[in-house]
This record gives sequence, structure tokens and C-alpha cells, in this order.
Amino acid sequence: MRSKVTVVGAGFVGSTLVQRLAERDYADVVMFDIVPNMPQGKALDMLEAGPVLGYDSLITGTNDYADTANSDVVVITSGFPRKPGMSRDDLLKKNQSIVAEVTENIVRYSPNSIIIVVTNPLDAMAQVALKTSGFPRERVIGMAGVLDTARFRTFIAQELNASVRDVQAYVLGGHGDTMVPLSRLCTVAGVPISELLSAERIEQIVQRTRDGGAEIVQLLGNGSAYFAPSAAILQMIDSILLDKKMIMPCAVYLKGEYGISDLYVGVPAKLGAKGLEQVIEVELAADEQSLLNKSADAVRELVEVMGL
Repeated sequence: MRSKVTVVGAGFVGSTLVQRLAERDYADVVMFDIVPNMPQGKALDMLEAGPVLGYDSLITGTNDYADTANSDVVVITSGFPRKPGMSRDDLLKKNQSIVAEVTENIVRYSPNSIIIVVTNPLDAMAQVALKTSGFPRERVIGMAGVLDTARFRTFIAQELNASVRDVQAYVLGGHGDTMVPLSRLCTVAGVPISELLSAERIEQIVQRTRDGGAEIVQLLGNGSAYFAPSAAILQMIDSILLDKKMIMPCAVYLKGEYGISDLYVGVPAKLGAKGLEQVIEVELAADEQSLLNKSADAVRELVEVMGL
């Protein structure tokens, strides 16, 4: 029996994710949006690509949450997009009500699902979904670190003219300006980048990683990234539905790990069939812990503004 994945929001991130999932061919996919006929049209177009690309995934576009019933994984991408000059924090109040309403419908129709939150500001929206759903923390996870780490790895690979597959790295903290790329633990084919690049150049790459989303927003002029975000979500879904138990940085609800409690923060996490299966605690240097605490404080401020 195929797994069932629902993607809420048929914009660029959501529809690109649906296409990627369909091409994986291990799950049937429902694409929900409030815009009449739009998800239906996109779903039909993707469905008709199946004979060419060789996948049998059923893709359903809908404006009715009833069609999402009994989903194994539900991805929340819906919300107001980030525009040039707009910080993720500006999106807070606009997207809080959207995520709460979406989550209520997820609980109603798929009470046993695992929720992946993508809507920005991501860490705060994951907190909204957790409180609204009443789910255990293992079943509400935010997509952040996978994307931020992918950007970090991309920039390092470009700088060294190396394969991205040889670059291993972690980016922790909130999904925003206070994220914490752990350059100390970054390696290229096992070699620390401190042996390959100057401290100054590493810091420049770290800063570009922090500004990665804003750089794309600025270049596009209207809209934000969606190819890399959808790929990052897909990796998380792969690990959950195929029970791969991959370790990747995700926004998870901490209960004392890293000295942080009752808050979503990006840390290395093992994802499997149960969702979050383990928080991996990396021993941080004093300056890294300080930066992580600062990032957590920024998320906590948002949570307090929302009254959670």
C-alpha cells in the first residue's frame, strides 16, 4: 500500500515538492490550496507527465481538506511569501493564523500524521503547529537546517571547486539571520575547511549562508527560493517514509537539549518512521553555544509576541 503525503499550499515550493514526490514514485500525493481549480490544474498536468517519466503516483489537486484524510505526512507551505525588504519576522502575525487554521484541519482529517512545517518564520510557525495540534514533538518538525546546510555546502564546494557530495556541514539555530553555521565541524572529504580556506574567507561564506534566502529574494525581485527548499523537504520525507534514520539539522522542540527548553531550534536530528527519533547533541565550543543561545532568544521573542 502506498504512503500518502499531503502538501498544503500549491505555490512554487508546494507544487515543486509535489512534482519531486511524484517522481520518487513511493507515495500518492494530495496538493491542497484555497485557490479554486489551481491545484487541480497543476495536479493534472503533473499526472500527465507520469507516462513519460515512468511514475504511477496518483496526484490529486483539491480545495477540500476531506481529500487529505489519512495522510502519513502533511507539509505546510501555505502562507504569505517573503518580499524584498521584508524580514521573516515581518511575516509573523500574517502567517500565524494561517498555520493554526491549516493545523486544525490536519488534526481533523489526519490525526496520526507527521507534520513538516515550512511556512516562515519557520521556527515560530512550528511552535504554532505543535500547540494547535496537540501532537507530541516527534510528529511536528520544521524544515530549516537541511536547506541552510545545503546552501553552506554549495558555497564551500564552489569555493574549492569540489563535489558537493564531499562537503559535510551543519547549520544550527533559527532559520534566519541568527543561524549558526558550524564551520569548525565542516569537512571536505574528511579534511577540515580550516586547512583549506582562510578564516576570513570562511567567515565570508558563513555570512553568505546566513543571507542565502535574502540573496535569492533580491535576485528574483518578486518571490523567494523554491527549488532548494523543496529538495530539502523531500530529503526529510524520504527519511521518514522510507525509515532511513538519516541525521540532518531540523527545527525540533527542545526539552533541555543544548540547554534550551520549550522552543523550536535547529539542531541535528535523526528522522525515521516515527518522525523525530533522536536529537543528536554535538558538543559545542563556548562561542558556538553563545551564538545558538542568541538564535534561540530571537525565536523565543517571536513566540512571546504570538502569545504561545
